[in-house]
Amino acid sequence: MGNFTEELNKDIKKIVGILKDEEQIIEVLKRKLTKKEFKYYKLKIENADDATITKELQCDEERFEAIKKQTILKLNQEKIKKELIL
Repeated sequence: MGNFTEELNKDIKKIVGILKDEEQIIEVLKRKLTKKEFKYYKLKIENADDATITKELQCDEERFEAIKKQTILKLNQEKIKKELIL
């Protein structure tokens, strides 16, 4: 599996503090994201291409784009960022 910590450092605009360890990050993300958003993020970390992700999520491109935007927006919400940090 890919590295959630590395990916979050790229996707979250301002991280104040140190991210928790992988297991704790996964727990928070599973709680805060929908199943599709979490699955999308996991596949993104594994460097799956858009076609593969779209197929895995069983959605069209329009829905895929919406999931992508929504996931990044959620990751940048203060309350979620606080839970990801030690």
